[in-house]
Parts: sequence; C-alpha cells; structure tokens
Amino acid sequence: MTTMTKEEFLAKLQNRLAGLPREDLEERLTFYSEMIDDRLEEGLTEEEAIAEIGSVQEVAAQILADTPLTKLMIERVKPKRSLKVWEILLLVLGAPLWIPLLITAIAVLFTVYAVIWTVALVLWSVMVAVFFVGLGGMIAAAVIALRDSILTGLSLFFAGLCLLGLSIFMFFGCKAATQGLLLLTKKIASGIKALFVGKEIVS
Repeated sequence: MTTMTKEEFLAKLQNRLAGLPREDLEERLTFYSEMIDDRLEEGLTEEEAIAEIGSVQEVAAQILADTPLTKLMIERVKPKRSLKVWEILLLVLGAPLWIPLLITAIAVLFTVYAVIWTVALVLWSVMVAVFFVGLGGMIAAAVIALRDSILTGLSLFFAGLCLLGLSIFMFFGCKAATQGLLLLTKKIASGIKALFVGKEIVS
C-alpha cells in the first residue's frame, strides 16, 4: 500500500466521493479526519494511522455502499447552478424522450433484482419441498410397514431417507447460492452508484 499523509488521504477520498451531497461529504471527511487524529494521539504516525483505516478505494467503497442510491441520483440530477431559459426549454421539449428512457431503466433494474431473488426463492422452495416429501415418505413408510408390506415400507423409508439427505446437501447449496446472489446484487448496486459518482468503486 502506498503511504500518504493525512491531507493526501482526505484529498483523494474527497475526489472519490465527489458525487455525494456536500453535507454528507463534509461529514465523512470530518469523521475520517478525526479518526486519523485519534490514532495520532495514540502515538502512531500518519502513515500507520492511514494504513489501519484502509485504502482510499476501500473506504470510499464502504461509504458509497452505505449511501442510498436515491440520494446519489438526486444529487446527480440536481442543477449545480441556475438553469438558463433555453436549458429549461430543452428539458421540457426533451421530456417525452428522456422520461420514458428513465422509467425503462428503472423498470429494467427492478426486473433484474426481482429475477435474481426469484431464483433464490425457487431454490429454497425446492429444498423445503424435498425435505417434507422425504419426511412424509418416512412417516408413510412406517404406516405401510405396520398395515401392509414390510418390504414396501422399508423401500419407502429408504427413499424418504435419501430425500432427507438430499435436502441437507441442497440446504448448503441454497445457502451458497444465496450468498452469491447477494454478492451479485451488491456488485450491481456498486456499479450503478459508480455511474452517479463518476468513479470506479472497488468492493
């Protein structure tokens, strides 16, 4: 990790977080400035204090991950100066074009998220179904063995036992898949936020 001073760290962090609202940006910079000062009071050098906090990319990624996307969107579209008459006119005339595009982009985003978590829901539903089918088979096996055929009951019992075992393996598979899908949604969110702040987010 490249060593840097407190001023260099805060300057680079400010550049990374340029898309944040001014109040949020100042609050974050003050927070990390005080954090560095606390470590300096403990006897660390500036380089050591910054190394403990983490790289600028890591800190910026965490801050942006905690910042609602709507806040970044509002800050991005908020005019930095008073609009001129011709600019307002262009916005109004272009509304029939950019409003449907914006709605489409939002709809696509929500559709992607819905598909991702529908996959997770389906996987867990299948796992639960396999578990209860196996459990029901073992219960039915006991009844059949007592009332009808022991051989049929044993066959059904072992089939149910196999399904229960399969459901255990499916549980760990579903857990891993859910974690992967969660990571994927975080990556998507980070990518979208990067578009609004104009910086690459390393997460």
